[in-house]
Amino acid sequence: MRIRLLAIAVVAVSGLAAAVGAETRQAAPEPVTFLGQIIAPKQVALGEALYAETCASCHGADLEGAPDWRRRNADGRMPAPPHDETGHTWHHSDRDLFNITRLGVGGVVPGYESDMPAYQGVLSDREIIEILAFIKSTWPERQRAAQARINEREGEGS
Repeated sequence: MRIRLLAIAVVAVSGLAAAVGAETRQAAPEPVTFLGQIIAPKQVALGEALYAETCASCHGADLEGAPDWRRRNADGRMPAPPHDETGHTWHHSDRDLFNITRLGVGGVVPGYESDMPAYQGVLSDREIIEILAFIKSTWPERQRAAQARINEREGEGS
């Protein structure tokens, strides 16, 4: 009886190990690119930490944006939008996202008033790219593919 129970346990553990092993061997996610360059996973991880330190207070820890982000605040400015797939970040090219982050919205759209600060002089270009690569890494394939097409139209690669 003990041998039979031991055999059943071994088979069950082997099956569980095989299932876990198969799950970890699934196809690797598509590499994240920015301005046509592949961004290393280590840089994406650095971007995640920088996002938490620099961006999450306005755009949300889970990239969810400010509450009621589609409705203007009392001062007429728009709240911080989400950077996940529910927002419009993926509707913009890499170059536009980089410039908005670096120069602020007013630096890209003259006269537009926004609470989005310019990060030029606060973050290096490399850090901005790492943050944006992290954000892109969270998008489902549909949004990543749509944004890649925008980049291609603008001659920026994916």
